[in-house]
Amino acid sequence: MTGLRYVYAVCRPFGPALQSQLTGVAGDPPRLLHHHGLVAVVSHVPEPDFAEEPLRAHLRDPAWLAATARAHQQVVDALTVVTTPLPLRPGTVFRDDSGVRVMIERREDGFRRTLDRLAGRVEWRVGVRVEAEPAQGWAAAEEFAARLHEALAARAEGARLRAPQHPAPDVAAASGTGAGTGAEDGAGRTVLDAAYLVPRTSSEEFVAYVERGTGEVPGIRVELTGPWAGYSFAGADSTWEDSICEDDTATGPVRPPSGTGSRRAAH
Repeated sequence: MTGLRYVYAVCRPFGPALQSQLTGVAGDPPRLLHHHGLVAVVSHVPEPDFAEEPLRAHLRDPAWLAATARAHQQVVDALTVVTTPLPLRPGTVFRDDSGVRVMIERREDGFRRTLDRLAGRVEWRVGVRVEAEPAQGWAAAEEFAARLHEALAARAEGARLRAPQHPAPDVAAASGTGAGTGAEDGAGRTVLDAAYLVPRTSSEEFVAYVERGTGEVPGIRVELTGPWAGYSFAGADSTWEDSICEDDTATGPVRPPSGTGSRRAAH
């Protein structure tokens, strides 16, 4: 199949094969492009959809964005099972294999440093949401969220607070970091939205701690999702609009799409 090269992630060489039936964006199976001791995971995508101008037009189509994000995420999830990937942002597209190789050469040192930092680790995301005003008041909910975050950060090798957001469609817009006062809508308020970088070997202990901490304050819902690739620890956040250039060499991750992934606890 001919076409542009869509890049999902960069990783180190790995032994286990990806799922034989795995398909990526535009239905094309991902393949491995080895260069300079690194591996770019790529597939072919049609130029009429993924050249710069058509891709900009697709950004106005929520259904197209959601489907593409899910396909992108499917490949990254499969990689996470067999290795430690460094996810690239959706819409990272190059003219041909040579363009991908040039990107690897330009970013090689940064890729290696980040892969070293992520090796053997996965991302877990924890949200605390108050469905209605708690009987003990908002202060109690915020104190619970702060205590939970402090305890989880102590059990992780990295932590990132995100400004709480309204519920989003499948493609979640990248947000800034830092603690917020909570996002409200008609259904409640988010008081914690955080990501934690946890060694794979410690993940069960981390999950068990989150599950033990739920139910402490009535009316509070704690959601745990993962394990993800280390999106929040791979570089600066980025949006689709930043990524639609065939010479793009940026490595900012996209936030895991909401509504997908493994949900381990919800109380």
